[in-house]
Amino acid sequence: MVKIKLCGMMRPEDICEANILEPDYVGFVFAKKSKRYVTSEAARSLAEGLNNGIRKVGVFVNEDPDEVSRLLKEKIIDLAQLHGDEDDDYMENLRGKTGCELIKAIKIRSKEDLEKAYKSRGDHILLDAGAGDGRTFDWELLKDFDRPYFLAGGLDPSNVGEAVRLVNPFGVDVSSGIERNGVKDPELMKQFVEKVRKNYHK
Repeated sequence: MVKIKLCGMMRPEDICEANILEPDYVGFVFAKKSKRYVTSEAARSLAEGLNNGIRKVGVFVNEDPDEVSRLLKEKIIDLAQLHGDEDDDYMENLRGKTGCELIKAIKIRSKEDLEKAYKSRGDHILLDAGAGDGRTFDWELLKDFDRPYFLAGGLDPSNVGEAVRLVNPFGVDVSSGIERNGVKDPELMKQFVEKVRKNYHK
């Protein structure tokens, strides 16, 4: 089954809906410039209401590895997703501090970007179009790409089924595509999850 990550959880209502839908992952954004930014205290409170079995991902941009390590060690999050300029040395340092899995996000605009993604030392890679701006990239680029990846960037209930059928990713990641007026919408969350599960093929 294609893994599902619902990102940008900010409210108890978001967590309640996630508990109903049971995605594989939910994401908390710790990048201060993001409109979905949450403090570690808020994330801890939200995480306490989350069903066991749903893994918690912290999203960071060039964060001090000691702070990422703290959130992992305190079990506020289970994995770290890195969206900045974090290199292999940064990831090895963080992995050494925590032993936790890391997701490295990489912007895809060309085949050269895919080569960089293929060589990444992240435990997982996430292929994105940008920085949460709701745009997709050319999925045809993924035709011969044989490393498992999370697909992100511009996904929503209207196109995620097609994405799953076309490229059969390891996982899909969504944030703005399940929002109305800047907040998570339960019906869009439900539609997104249903479309992924309906279109999955082995």
